[in-house]
Amino acid sequence: MRSEVGPTTADRRARGAVMALFVVNGATYNSLVPRFPALRDGLGLSNAELGSAIAAFPAAALLVGVLAGPLIARFGSGRVAASISLLGALLLPLVAVAPGWWALAAALFVLGITDAWTDAAMNAQGLVVQDRYGRSIINGLHATWSVAAVGAGLLGAGAAGLGVPIGWHLGAVAVVLVIVSALAWLFVVPDPPHQASSDSGSAGVRSVLRSRPAVLGLLAIAGLMVCSGAVEDSSASWGAVYLRDDLGAGAFVAGLPFVAFQVFMTAGRIGGDRVVDRFGAARVARLGALVAAVALAVALLVAHPVAAVVGWSLAGLGVATLFPLAFAAAGTVPGVRPGDGIAVVGFLARLGFLVTPPVIGAIADASSVGTGLLLVPVAALGAALLARSLRPRGPS
Repeated sequence: MRSEVGPTTADRRARGAVMALFVVNGATYNSLVPRFPALRDGLGLSNAELGSAIAAFPAAALLVGVLAGPLIARFGSGRVAASISLLGALLLPLVAVAPGWWALAAALFVLGITDAWTDAAMNAQGLVVQDRYGRSIINGLHATWSVAAVGAGLLGAGAAGLGVPIGWHLGAVAVVLVIVSALAWLFVVPDPPHQASSDSGSAGVRSVLRSRPAVLGLLAIAGLMVCSGAVEDSSASWGAVYLRDDLGAGAFVAGLPFVAFQVFMTAGRIGGDRVVDRFGAARVARLGALVAAVALAVALLVAHPVAAVVGWSLAGLGVATLFPLAFAAAGTVPGVRPGDGIAVVGFLARLGFLVTPPVIGAIADASSVGTGLLLVPVAALGAALLARSLRPRGPS
């Protein structure tokens, strides 16, 4: 890192551009989420049909997400992130005009491709800018994403509540996001030559798979992301169900674990860079994961709504830096281009996300939701054990 040189005006503009890309990525899909009921009703779909159409979004990332690496190596992380981000914003209104299930699924599939490619490219560009700054900024970038996601969700909910047509809502959002993406395109910075070159010791994903140290390193990082994702998903997928079914809480209180988790996770990301600079990525990740494990274990043992809200709040704070730091570590695996490393761990992490919710659900059906959720503090302990994968790596 260039710790001896302060950021230049170009560096600051580049940071602003990356923040803008994180805003666009956070706002694009999350603008749709509050409108899914209206889309279902407008197309006359069943819940199962709507769910299968929505599944096309993550399916796209699983099928072609790793292709982001070669794109980044060929055109540069900044240009790829800004261009694909702009494309995703342009495609957003197509969801509103889908005439049936197939069209809706196809639109979400294509949108899922743009999301996966932008995700990898903007994180790779964030690491380039972080290197120019000479200090950690990646957690702040992910905090920006979180704020944008929540803001887009609130805007969508407000539009739905006011009866704003979906087409008008998504069209207006798309215009703003296209402009933001275009402005970001002007200020992104090129990747260092040794990262962009296809003959820099890595020839893409195939060479990653042929390198045993690289494979082991990326698997450890992906495992960390899967464990962290299990904690994150638990508040959204099971928090309200647990409070309603097991603890008898009302509808309002049942929704608080997700809100509390998101608020504290965002706060943790805002302050995360300074903490990481002072104590190191591995140490911060390990301590945070342990906090999440203890907080959720105690909350489940106490089995009270207040304990559950507090537990998920502390868990959000604990895992706040894990995903940003995992992407940063994946971008510095020796012998692997940053874009390839980020794309590979993102792909592996998404595979893990498909497994955790059904496992918890199966245990919940056999026993109780609380019993199924006992897997979550175990996953947090797993993240603590895998935190060593975030230690800086020397050249291979």
